[in-house]
Amino acid sequence: MEFGLNYAPTHYNASIVNVAREAERVGFECLGVPEHSHMPLATDFPLAAETPMGYKSMFDPFVSLAAAAAITEKIKVITCLALVPQRDTIHTAKEISTLDQISNGRVVFGIGAGWNFEEMEAHGVDPSTRFRLMREKIEAMKVLWTEEVAEYHGRHVDIPPTWQWPKPVQDPHPPIILGGAGPTVLNRVVNYCDGWLPAVHMNFTEDLRGRFTPLEEFPDEAARLMRLAEEQGKPRPQIQCSTAVLDRMPLGQLEEIGVTRLMMGRESYLAKLQDDEVPAAMERLREELDRAIS
Repeated sequence: MEFGLNYAPTHYNASIVNVAREAERVGFECLGVPEHSHMPLATDFPLAAETPMGYKSMFDPFVSLAAAAAITEKIKVITCLALVPQRDTIHTAKEISTLDQISNGRVVFGIGAGWNFEEMEAHGVDPSTRFRLMREKIEAMKVLWTEEVAEYHGRHVDIPPTWQWPKPVQDPHPPIILGGAGPTVLNRVVNYCDGWLPAVHMNFTEDLRGRFTPLEEFPDEAARLMRLAEEQGKPRPQIQCSTAVLDRMPLGQLEEIGVTRLMMGRESYLAKLQDDEVPAAMERLREELDRAIS
C-alpha cells in the first residue's frame, strides 16, 4: 500500500515546489494534482452553490508536476485527473513522456473524461463523444510512447506515420488509472487502463449514481474489477482512493479488496496553505495518516 497527498496549487496558496519537497521529507510516497483548464461562467458546479476559486485558478498539472519532480528524488507524481478528452493527443503524449524522463520514471497518469460540459465544449469537444474520444486518445498515446514510427487511425483521432521522442522511462509506459463511476467504468479500466480511481462516497444517495461509487458497493465493485481483469488475462489492476474510506473500512480490508494507494488531501486548510506553513502542515498530515492506519 502506498500513501500519498493530493494538492491543488493555485496563485494564492503554497508553492507546489515547497509542498512536494516537504511531502517527500515526511514520507509521502506520491503527490497528485488535479486539472481544470478554466471555468466558464455557465458552469453548473455540482458540489457548492458557487464555483470555488480553487477551480478557477488551478495551475497546469504538467508544469506543476515537472517542478515537483525536479526538486524531489523518490515521490511519484500523479495527475488526479488529467481531462484527456479536452487535451491534444500528441502534446499530452509528449508531456507525459517528458515528465517521466525528468522524474526518472515516477509518473502515474490519472485520467478522466470530465464532468464540466461547458469546459469541454470550449475545447471543441462534444460531451456525448467524450468516452470514445478518451479511449482513442489513450490508444494513440500508447502507440506514440512505444513505437519508433507511430501511426493511429480512429473515428476521432488520426495520426499519420510519425516520429516522437522522448519515450517514457517506464516500460512500456507510465501506469494509467481511470477515475469514474457507473456501469461501464470497470470495463474501460480493464480494456485500456492499468487501474481505477473511484470516487467513493460515504453518504451516497441515488441522485449521485453514475458520478460516485457508494461505499457499501465498493468491495463488490473492486472484486468485479479483479474478475474482469483475470477473465481477460490482464494484470491485477491498481486501485487508488481517498483516505476518507478509512473512517468506515479498516486498512486490512482495503488491502484485501485490492486497494494499492490511499491519498490524503480533502483537508480544508490545504486550500489556503501558505509557504511558511508547509513544513508543519505536512508533519500534521503525516501524523493524521499514521493514526488512521495504525
